[in-house]
Amino acid sequence: MRTKLAYVGRGALNLAVVLAVLFGLQALIRGRVPDTLGMIVLCIVLVASYLAGVRWIERRPPSEFLARAAFVEFPAGFALGLVLFTTVMLLLWMFRAYRPAEWDSLAPLAGGFLFALLAAILEEILFRGFLFRLSEKLFGLWGALVLTSALFGAAHAFNPGATLASCVAIALEAGLLLGAAYALKHRLWLPIGLHLGWNFAEGSIFGMSISGRTTQGSLIAGTLRGRDLLTGGAFGPENSLLAVVICLAAALFLLWRPSRLERPGTQNRTGIAGARHRIELP
Repeated sequence: MRTKLAYVGRGALNLAVVLAVLFGLQALIRGRVPDTLGMIVLCIVLVASYLAGVRWIERRPPSEFLARAAFVEFPAGFALGLVLFTTVMLLLWMFRAYRPAEWDSLAPLAGGFLFALLAAILEEILFRGFLFRLSEKLFGLWGALVLTSALFGAAHAFNPGATLASCVAIALEAGLLLGAAYALKHRLWLPIGLHLGWNFAEGSIFGMSISGRTTQGSLIAGTLRGRDLLTGGAFGPENSLLAVVICLAAALFLLWRPSRLERPGTQNRTGIAGARHRIELP
């Protein structure tokens, strides 16, 4: 118990330091640099301060950023995010709730990708790298999923068009799915890629609102029509029942995989018997 509390305490201290650095830097650069450049600076400082805190405050190797895993898990997450959101839009089209109008422009793709990547890195380090990892140590996998999903939904409460229903939808689809993606390997590459792929498809490819925020240009121009339960209303397709069901199904599949590894007699690729879904921490 002392080891567990010490681990969480060091992690909480690291989180406090990182947040202090971020808030201080944000106050310093706000209004002085363009928004995109500001996001880049914040993201670089967040990653650097997180890794430094892991080394010097938490006194452990940053296994959640294992470099060799990035080449497989990041593109896999990105592809999964693209597939999941494209599936949502295909179903909306089949139900005649989405009407693609025309091809728009390739120009916004690079900027949209960069912004989605920066947002994914920022949010995943804070919510999965810190909050999920530390709460899992205290409350186990399911406790961490419930807590961080609720916090992730609540964090979107002040977005344009947000309602109680949209916060619940974000918690159920994004919070659970991204938490499950982290729990699968206890690394950040998969959830960062997944977060990026979903947002990039939503805004830059299909031109939909991302958590209530409108995008500037997209590959495909189209419109939504119909009941809010199906289309998501002003908040966008993330508030759609279809998105919730699809992401919940994907989250359950990811959670089922570490559960299989936990069964007695099973082995992982390194030959260690009885692998557990909860990370072994010092």
